Amino acid sequence: MALMLSVKPEAGAAKESTTMELSAPKGITKLEAEVICMFVQLSRALGQPRSYAEIYGFIFISARPVTLEEIITRLGISRGSGSMGLKFLRDLGAIKIVYIPGDRSIHYEAVAQLRLLVTRFLQTQVFPHFDSSRERLDAISEMVKELPSTERAHVCRRIDTLRTWADRTERLLPLLMKILEP
Repeated sequence: MALMLSVKPEAGAAKESTTMELSAPKGITKLEAEVICMFVQLSRALGQPRSYAEIYGFIFISARPVTLEEIITRLGISRGSGSMGLKFLRDLGAIKIVYIPGDRSIHYEAVAQLRLLVTRFLQTQVFPHFDSSRERLDAISEMVKELPSTERAHVCRRIDTLRTWADRTERLLPLLMKILEP
């Protein structure tokens, strides 16, 4: 049975409400579904897979640590999606493994520290792209030399704009990291 829930439209979208369907063979409560939905909407803005957000939302709202089996059964996702999502979330520092005495299963619990989550997201998902973008801009600058002179000026201005954006972002990110420090 699928659970339908109301989702507020994204900024700039039409005012009418939309619905999101969560497959829930063993049943997701309305509360769980609403929390999961919040994380799914956030994941869209961050460009992350929906299943990762569903997993984090489910673990986040759970009153006790949960296993991979519970996650895939309750959310109705594949074992592969569950495993990949858990790996991503662990690498991000968004979840941690919790030991349950007498239970050989691996249990997961959400880390609910915004500062830590944002910092790790920036370190693992954002910063690595800046190094490669600098190198790419250098390579693009070399390619401009081969353009006809009629196109070269316009493309050079665009490259300068990209370099300005990169410089500003490079200055902004350390400030953001400083703000996030305890």
